[in-house]
Amino acid sequence: MVVRLISFFLFVFLLADLSFAQDPAASTSSPAIVEKELEVAMGIDVIEKLDFDFSPKVFIGSEQLLKLVVVPTKREMIFKGQKPGRTTVLIRDTLGDVRLRYTVVITATGKSNTVAELRDLIGDVEGLEIGIRGGKVYVGGEIVVPDEIGRISKVLASYPDVLSIIELSPQTQRKIARFMSDELARNNLKDVSVRIVNKTYWLEGVVSSEGKKKLAMSIATAYLPPRLSTLSANSGRLESAQQPEIIDFIAVNEKKEPQPAPKMVKVTAQFVELGKNYGKVFAFKWAPLMGEDASQIQFGQTASGNVSSTSSGTLSATISNLFPKLNAAKSAGYARVIQSGMVITRDTKSATITKNTSTPFAVGSGEFTKASQANVGLNMTVEPKILEQEKIELALNFSVNLQVGNDAQITTSNSINTNLVVKSKESAAIGGVVQNQSSTEYDKTDPAPATATAGATAATPLFRLLRSKNYSTTKSQYVMFVTPEIIESASVGTEEIRKKFRRRE
Repeated sequence: MVVRLISFFLFVFLLADLSFAQDPAASTSSPAIVEKELEVAMGIDVIEKLDFDFSPKVFIGSEQLLKLVVVPTKREMIFKGQKPGRTTVLIRDTLGDVRLRYTVVITATGKSNTVAELRDLIGDVEGLEIGIRGGKVYVGGEIVVPDEIGRISKVLASYPDVLSIIELSPQTQRKIARFMSDELARNNLKDVSVRIVNKTYWLEGVVSSEGKKKLAMSIATAYLPPRLSTLSANSGRLESAQQPEIIDFIAVNEKKEPQPAPKMVKVTAQFVELGKNYGKVFAFKWAPLMGEDASQIQFGQTASGNVSSTSSGTLSATISNLFPKLNAAKSAGYARVIQSGMVITRDTKSATITKNTSTPFAVGSGEFTKASQANVGLNMTVEPKILEQEKIELALNFSVNLQVGNDAQITTSNSINTNLVVKSKESAAIGGVVQNQSSTEYDKTDPAPATATAGATAATPLFRLLRSKNYSTTKSQYVMFVTPEIIESASVGTEEIRKKFRRRE
């Protein structure tokens, strides 16, 4: 009997131990999921408050039918119907467990259909809201992008019962005012400014004529976007009190504007001359000569009238120039001359620049010698006229005198007188001459010409054989370039000139 009682108590103790072992597992199980059904009419938002902290990552079965706005700090969720239909929403707590499952039915009424049509036609516009409040469909908010206003106005014109509470965002108005100011400055209206007061554009400043005042108003009006009627304007209660979008506070101070300073033109003319010469000669000469030595034969008459003869030495003779003479040579030369002139003058005003060098030389000999001189250098006369599109008409007279080689007595003259049109900062070749000269001479070049010696008797060659060929060619060409440039002041380019001359201040 005692053994049975002990066995019974052991069995009860084991059952209690097993029950205590199962309690912790039961306490850590996930909370139950709450099921809710919710009906949302399109255009009428539904706000749901939750009694637990939830995760902002909410799962929506079909985002095309339903849009959610989550406010975790206030434990609120705003349901916005987009299209008629049925979908589900799962909400988790901060630990990630599903706590709530919504079955949402989106229904459509007459006004809901209007909201859906407006959303399809207008689309997603920043700052714009479409919905139903107070039993009426409304479109309201502050539009940030002004380009959207035209499309919205066109759509709302087909829905006269829709309340329009649309205005431009202050940020957008400031951007439009900045565009107006930039365009006024580009049109030389830098004294006119634009600012926003009570959602109205104020034009302020001073201009010199009524025409400029009208121009400022036209520019500002061109930047205005299409105007949207507000709710008060649609109702007709504030139509008479509506203010204009632009108010003109521009003062006109009529005075004679100073004439702009005439523009300057810098004209650079360059003369480039190239010269090449080439000569080739080959000569062959064979002319042996019979020459006498010191032997002499004398003939004479005596006092009695008889002829007598005497001799000294032995009669002999020598042949010189027995071997032929050869001469072969080549010669070539190259020269380049550059002359440059630059002058600055006002528009339609003539300018002249001259650079001359005189080289003296003597002409004649003895008592008939007289002094002369050769002038070399350049002369340029130009009259520019500024045309449209930065083109310049030039009446140009350019001449250059150059010395030929090292001979001061020989000079060449090159000149151009023309009238042309060149664009500013562009160069043009205004003229030039190309000259080619070649010659060939046969049997005229003597490689060993005879020279007369005082008191010597000319020797007669036994025979004479001369063959020669002399070929020479000379090429020369010159080109003149001109480069005009419109500048604001004659001081333009001073820094570049200082660098060339290494001038230090």
